[in-house]
Amino acid sequence: MKIYTKTGDNGTTSLVGGTRVSKADPRLEAYGTADELNSFIGLLRAEHLPENIDRTLNIVQNKLFNLGACLATESDKQHFVKDLCISREDIVMLENEIDAMSEDLPVIRSFILPAGNKRVSLAHVCRTVTRRLERRMVELGGAFEGSEPGLQFVNRLSDYFFILSKKLSQIDKCEVFLWEK
Repeated sequence: MKIYTKTGDNGTTSLVGGTRVSKADPRLEAYGTADELNSFIGLLRAEHLPENIDRTLNIVQNKLFNLGACLATESDKQHFVKDLCISREDIVMLENEIDAMSEDLPVIRSFILPAGNKRVSLAHVCRTVTRRLERRMVELGGAFEGSEPGLQFVNRLSDYFFILSKKLSQIDKCEVFLWEK
C-alpha cells in the first residue's frame, strides 16, 4: 500500500467527515501543533525519565492524540469523536501530578530561563509548544467537541511542563537559570 495519495498536492486536505480545507486552515494549525507537541514529548521520553513521569507522559500523548482527532473532525460530525474528548478526570490527573511534583520544589519568584540540560530544555520546549496549541485552540473557539475541557487540559499541561522542568532540574542537580533584568 502506498502512503501517498496525491490528494493534498494542491494545498488542501480532508477533515474527518470529508470536507476539503486549506492546509493553512486554523483547525489544521491546531491539530498540527498537537501532533508537534506529541513528537516533542516522545523526544523527551527518549531521555530515560523516571518511571512515574514517563507513565504520565504516555497518558498525555494518548490524550493529545484524542484531542487531535477532535480538532480534525468537522463540526457537524463531532458525535464520531465524543468518546475521545478530554474529561474532567484528565484535568484532575494533571493537577494531581503537578501537586505531587511540586511538593519538595523550592519556591522561585523569578522567571526561569529554558536551560539546564537536555531533559530540562526539552520540558521547556514542550511547555512552549503547549502554549502555542492553547493559542490555536482559543482561535478556534468552541468549534470542536469537548472544547472547554480540552482547553483546560492544555492549560494545565503547560503548567505540568513548567513544573516538570523544575523537577528534572532538581533530579539532575542542574542549575536553575533565572532571568536577570
